[in-house]
Amino acid sequence: MAMMSAHTAGSSSGIPLRVTLQRVERRRKLKAFTLVLPLLLFIGITFILPIGRMMFNAVHDDTLQALLPRTMTALNGWDGKDLPDETAYAALVADLKQAFAQKTAGTIGKRMNYELSGVGSQVVSSARKARELSAGPYKTALIEINPLWGQHDVWSLLKRGASAYTAYYLLRSVDHQYGPDGQIVSSPPETAIFQNVFLRTLGISIGVTATTLLLGFPVAYLLAALPSKTSNLLMILVLLPLWTSLLVRTTAWVVLLQQHGVVNDALITLHIISQPAELIFNRIGAVVAMTHIQLPFTLLPIYSVMKTIPPSHVRAARSLGAGPFYAFWKVYFPQTLPGIAAGSLLTFVLCLGYYITPALVGGPGDQMVSYFIARYTNEDLNWGMASALGAVLLSATLLLYYVFNKLIGVDQIKVG
Repeated sequence: MAMMSAHTAGSSSGIPLRVTLQRVERRRKLKAFTLVLPLLLFIGITFILPIGRMMFNAVHDDTLQALLPRTMTALNGWDGKDLPDETAYAALVADLKQAFAQKTAGTIGKRMNYELSGVGSQVVSSARKARELSAGPYKTALIEINPLWGQHDVWSLLKRGASAYTAYYLLRSVDHQYGPDGQIVSSPPETAIFQNVFLRTLGISIGVTATTLLLGFPVAYLLAALPSKTSNLLMILVLLPLWTSLLVRTTAWVVLLQQHGVVNDALITLHIISQPAELIFNRIGAVVAMTHIQLPFTLLPIYSVMKTIPPSHVRAARSLGAGPFYAFWKVYFPQTLPGIAAGSLLTFVLCLGYYITPALVGGPGDQMVSYFIARYTNEDLNWGMASALGAVLLSATLLLYYVFNKLIGVDQIKVG
């Protein structure tokens, strides 16, 4: 009886107390969601949707399907072995006539030129000459106009274009492509560049991360050990690069590292070198400039963790007979591993997407993946390749983050 009265007890309106509490909780959650909703919309519009669009563009290209509709329909029944029959050639002539009239032949040629270099101008020429064809047989006439249409690999390309989805861009971004019969083969050595680009990007990122860690750890230790008044002053110097434009910092290194710059002049004055060293437009310049820019991102997480480590831990180890180095290595250093992991991961991920610094102070052999993404976006207007390279870079970053978290994850770090 008492239990039933507790469940049915309510307000003066006769509503049970439990129902009233549930309504209050729902209103509280709704209010909290309403406050967070603008941030969720901002993240969705500026982050999730662009990434989703990029991933979609990496596998979607309906250019041939939209501009050669009759040819795509005619090729549905083609077995892909010999050249297509007269019906496919007649459909292609009709599509080329329409493309020339609508001034889309260049777009068709550009799309085909991605997979078969040098065919773009031939497609435009064929579209112009196809206007004179009024009766068949179209197969013989079109091949006479341009032998291009007698090549099997051209028709294999057109058949693949019947689908709005293609793996070409993703294959090309890992130095593979479609062969003459539609099989996947390795790209020729003269065009197989992207595997080296990804390895170069990974190598530079690892090198910069290691350098910032070697430079940043002692400074973070010093800042954590000094009195607050002194450490705050030094912290301003550490944060100063973050208050300066990335372009300005990179340009400053161009001035410092050039042949008659401050660094070379100082080294010659000190008789360390006898002639100016090549410090810019090469890997040295790129790593030095990136290290300077990324140093605060590695240092600050380490410093924040060091500030939470009680000094009594090391003193206790010393009082028990441990030497200075042993106490530091066995007691203090393991407690800094979460900061090292966070700072190194942050720097590494940021380095993977660097563009301005390698472009200004690096050489042609030091350009990273982002350089080629920008080139395909701004110069070649090849959104498919730009999206594919971005998708591969994003996937590689997520994979490396997953492996890093499994091997050196903060939740798995043990103080020993």
